[in-house]
Amino acid sequence: MRATQDPAVDGRAQRILVYGVTGSGKSVLAARVAALRGLEHVAVDDLCWLPGWVQVLPDEQRRRMAVVCARDGWVLDSAWGVWSDLALARADLVVALDYPRAVSLARLLRRTVARVVDRRPICNGNTETLAQSFSSESIVAWHFRSFASKRARIAAWEADPDLPPVRRLRRPRETAAWLQQLAAAAPHAQAVS
Repeated sequence: MRATQDPAVDGRAQRILVYGVTGSGKSVLAARVAALRGLEHVAVDDLCWLPGWVQVLPDEQRRRMAVVCARDGWVLDSAWGVWSDLALARADLVVALDYPRAVSLARLLRRTVARVVDRRPICNGNTETLAQSFSSESIVAWHFRSFASKRARIAAWEADPDLPPVRRLRRPRETAAWLQQLAAAAPHAQAVS
């Protein structure tokens, strides 16, 4: 996708889905894009996890996300399979972080270690523990189980003319350059760090 045809840069995109492999930095990017565009950042994990790491039931996830996706403007920081069709049906743009495993896994491991050490609460007060980080249900294990399928999904979305355009970013430096374009096009937006 050429920058001159990028609906986020030129202001046309009001509903942006940030998608990518686990650990790629979707939430951080979504927050930055939302700030630059003056849109609501929707933290998907807050809507799909309850306290105690209890996952919201699929029907309730769909209900919650249907309400979000019906809004005029948003930046989602992920799309879970059970409701991704709702987001894709309304999105004006998909920003896909398709980083190599070495990049996303290194980021994920740094983030996980930091969260275990400082016990910072995430998504509805949940915290990551050392035992959880080495379990078969850990976010690190999920990275390995989902990596190939998420990359394949990005490629399929990009190739499908019936879906929103996909801005596929393969390296952090591409993402940084794209954010600079976005910032230059929106000088009134809040500063991003």
